[in-house]
Amino acid sequence: MDKKDLKHIIDVAAGREPADLCLKNCRIIDVFNKEVFESDLLISDGTIAGYGKNSAQDAKNTIDLKGAFVAPGFIDGHVHIESSHLSPAYFSQMIVPHGTTTVIADPHEICNVCGLDGFDYMLKSTEDIALRVFLQFPSCVPATPFENSGAILKAKEISERIDHPRVLGLGEMMNFPGVVNADDEILDKIMVAYNAKKIIDGHCPYLVGSQLDAYAVPGIRDEHECTTPEDLKERTRRGIYVMLRQGTSCHDVENLLQGVNEKNERFCLFCTDDRQAASLLNEGHIDNNIRLAVRKGLDPITAICMSTINAATCFGLNDRGAVVPGRRADLVIFDDLNDIRIQKVFIDGKQVAEQGKYLAKDRHIKPVNVSGRMNVKDFSFSRLNLKLDSNNVRTIKLVPYSVVTDERKAIVKTDSNGSWIKDEQDIVKIAVIERHHGKGTVGLGLLEGFGLTNGALATSVAHDSHNIIVAGDNDNDMFIAANKLIEIGGGMVIVSEGKVLDSLQHEIAGLMTDKPGEEVADRIKEMDTLARQKLHIKEYADPFMTLCFMALPVIPELKITDTGLFDVTRVKHVPVSYNCL
Repeated sequence: MDKKDLKHIIDVAAGREPADLCLKNCRIIDVFNKEVFESDLLISDGTIAGYGKNSAQDAKNTIDLKGAFVAPGFIDGHVHIESSHLSPAYFSQMIVPHGTTTVIADPHEICNVCGLDGFDYMLKSTEDIALRVFLQFPSCVPATPFENSGAILKAKEISERIDHPRVLGLGEMMNFPGVVNADDEILDKIMVAYNAKKIIDGHCPYLVGSQLDAYAVPGIRDEHECTTPEDLKERTRRGIYVMLRQGTSCHDVENLLQGVNEKNERFCLFCTDDRQAASLLNEGHIDNNIRLAVRKGLDPITAICMSTINAATCFGLNDRGAVVPGRRADLVIFDDLNDIRIQKVFIDGKQVAEQGKYLAKDRHIKPVNVSGRMNVKDFSFSRLNLKLDSNNVRTIKLVPYSVVTDERKAIVKTDSNGSWIKDEQDIVKIAVIERHHGKGTVGLGLLEGFGLTNGALATSVAHDSHNIIVAGDNDNDMFIAANKLIEIGGGMVIVSEGKVLDSLQHEIAGLMTDKPGEEVADRIKEMDTLARQKLHIKEYADPFMTLCFMALPVIPELKITDTGLFDVTRVKHVPVSYNCL
């Protein structure tokens, strides 16, 4: 804002000049005093000018809200746009009508595939859309050194982008052992953020005691991997903001609410992290977090504060997060404080949604440098053969409604050559196939508790390196599914009895598609339903979302990468079979 603009808004506030817009008869949510007051609201040049009633008749445009509530636009503190399966433009179209006006996005999914090309695509594709998108530069590409990703981004690459005004800092620091052990390369990345006066996002599941102290020392700003009230308390005690996450697979709001109280709630905010298009369509976005929290007993105004001023304060976004003079006119309008359903949304003083309909006209960016990322070599049917040294095996055991897994010991069947064969147990084969550099690596393991029978599922959305991940009860269907993914350049595939039952192409880095959100949501819903009906996936597991997290070697306990079975707790690869003596 320059001096001329500032003078104009002051004149509007003082009643000397007419406002661009007057919202009449509002019940305004005051996030500082945690109360509601009645007033008109004056807006000019996309900025809130004041509450004056006397200038209402002079406004260029007036909307009578007839006593509706007015709150600041909601802020998602941590999201991966790629996990919606949508391009940024269609992501905006999906979430803005739900009241989200700002997101803090970590594009490490596309950066793990495309490196700086991916980061630049996300910057460019979020320039001319209604949703306000701030990025965090991925701190861990790859997530660990124990797998093959599409790129390696070090301190040098971070320094080339971190000064951008829409880059808030370093994305989630998943390499918490590297921080705790003062790894030289990790400290180089942290120093880039320090020198640029930018923040550092956290990611440290189950870290406690002195190790958590060591992790907090660099000034980790926030954490979205808490799952218990005790986790929340330990992190807020160290000045770390805690995000209550409600994604498609990770449902943490209800558990964490038990740790939220009047003493620490200012350090609590909401995020979605990973949320598919179908979840956005059927349940909503941050408004869903708020409704869930209120239903579980949280004061509605506290829930709104967590989704607005708390998030703005956490990330230093002092131009938004409150309905006060001088801040951005990012506003949401609704009737029922106890069951928030968004009627209207304003961003920068312009109405962009009405009763669920998106009104903005966004620019879609062609994925020129981030498509066709499928370079698989030396993959054959025999590469799926899992030969065991013994019948005693480690399995990746699903935890219901979570991406955390347990390590379980089981006894399985093998053929005369010592290769695993399916038996009556709920155990299937899982494989990760390198797709970035033609390295030809294939990691094999066993997945328990997925329920999958009579086929295979495959996807190129496989956190965080996003190689091909495929699970199945027979090698033939797994082989067909993997090859179909290679053929379409990435996406999602379902195979049964040697036939491709369905597939959905993701032309942007094998992660996203530039198709309308409703269409993608319907297609994913169809595929999820088909997977449950034909392949019998358990009700507590989202077929593709759960599968894609089985390749994430930073969330305990066991995961699978293109280089083999990985023990997250011990930070090393382990064999599938073991000697029980």
